[in-house]
Amino acid sequence: MKENVYFGHIGIGEPVKGEALVADDNFSARYDLDRINGIFSRKSHKLFNQSYVNKILVLNVAKGGVATAWMFRSMKISKICPKALLLNFANPIIAQGAAHANLPLIDRFKSDITKIIKSGDIIKLIPKEGKVEVLDDKSTN
Repeated sequence: MKENVYFGHIGIGEPVKGEALVADDNFSARYDLDRINGIFSRKSHKLFNQSYVNKILVLNVAKGGVATAWMFRSMKISKICPKALLLNFANPIIAQGAAHANLPLIDRFKSDITKIIKSGDIIKLIPKEGKVEVLDDKSTN
């Protein structure tokens, strides 16, 4: 078992532990996610057709508009939602949406977080410290 600790900017939300789903791709809740089936729906997205439900999404840059705030809240209520978000850079709309949905979020790491964490890693987020711990690697790569 490997243990690594990484720090980003102080985040929002409560501590959470879960399986990472990672891509060095940008992220829009409105245009990338199928909120009914819980999968990435944009064909050109690197996570196309993969389930984001109960995963900690590790992605590059947040994009999107004001619809994100109500979308995250709606997704959380319906339980078809990611567990948390780690981003290289989150815009204010994503931060507002995550806060509105009580979805943990950390961003602004010193290194590209999508190159550090791998899909399948079990990670623990402590947003109030901006801390991410890689606890286990379930991937085969």
